[in-house]
Amino acid sequence: MIKRNALGRGLGALIEENDMRPGTPVSNEVGINEIEANPFQPRLHFDEESLNELAVSIKEFGIIQPLTLRKLEEGKYQIIAGERRFRAAKIAGLTSIPSFVREAGDESMLELALVENIQREDLDAIEIALSYQRLIDECKLTQETLSDKVGKKRSTISNYLRLLRLPVVIQKAIRDQEITMGHARALINIQEPETQIMVYRQVVKYDFSVRKTEEIVRKISSEDGEGRIPKKSTPFPDEYRDLKNHLAKYFDTSVVFKINELGKGKIEIPFENPKDLERIIGIFDKLNS
Repeated sequence: MIKRNALGRGLGALIEENDMRPGTPVSNEVGINEIEANPFQPRLHFDEESLNELAVSIKEFGIIQPLTLRKLEEGKYQIIAGERRFRAAKIAGLTSIPSFVREAGDESMLELALVENIQREDLDAIEIALSYQRLIDECKLTQETLSDKVGKKRSTISNYLRLLRLPVVIQKAIRDQEITMGHARALINIQEPETQIMVYRQVVKYDFSVRKTEEIVRKISSEDGEGRIPKKSTPFPDEYRDLKNHLAKYFDTSVVFKINELGKGKIEIPFENPKDLERIIGIFDKLNS
């Protein structure tokens, strides 16, 4: 039985699949001022301390793994993979960077950038989940096709996608490593968002283990099932899903729709930091002008 690589197929396999590797690639030195960031980059946060550490390493040893770029018009290049190395190289004061140059369309750029991110070991669970969701929504992939592309079991992909149903405050706690994915998977089994948040706060306050959290959730689920009429699940209308995807692209962030069985709900637009909030407010200001 062939065992799958724990990190999936990797970016190289996807590049081959897109006919962008006709032969052995050759690394070229490309001027750093000729390179621009990938507009399809799914990662919004780059840790400043980590970038500075990488910059120190680059100063001493250089860039070990070349960037992967696509050539634009007028001598410009756009990053397919390696934006973190690019940012660190700028901090280190490099004037050129070893790079592989490929041919790729916009859809391939998005797909390659997302898959490259997924293959990284330092991504948090929410970043992975958002990357999976974007591949499904914007590259028109099914979970089964996505499973084949990234070399992950379909059940694994489903578990990550379920994290996006959690309230934003819990998603942030996962990203900030306040709770683990194991804690989050237990919280998903609670129906009410308010109860999810209440249990999450108890988990953080008392440093509950995943097993203890699962016990609490089982108890809550058992109590909810006694003497209550189960709520009917409300299908998510296609027009709302299309609007959600449109807003996510417009604001360049994940947009959360919450709708109950009566049609009442709310729209949440999360932000990463004060600068990101200012960016979103600026979009609203343009709409009002």
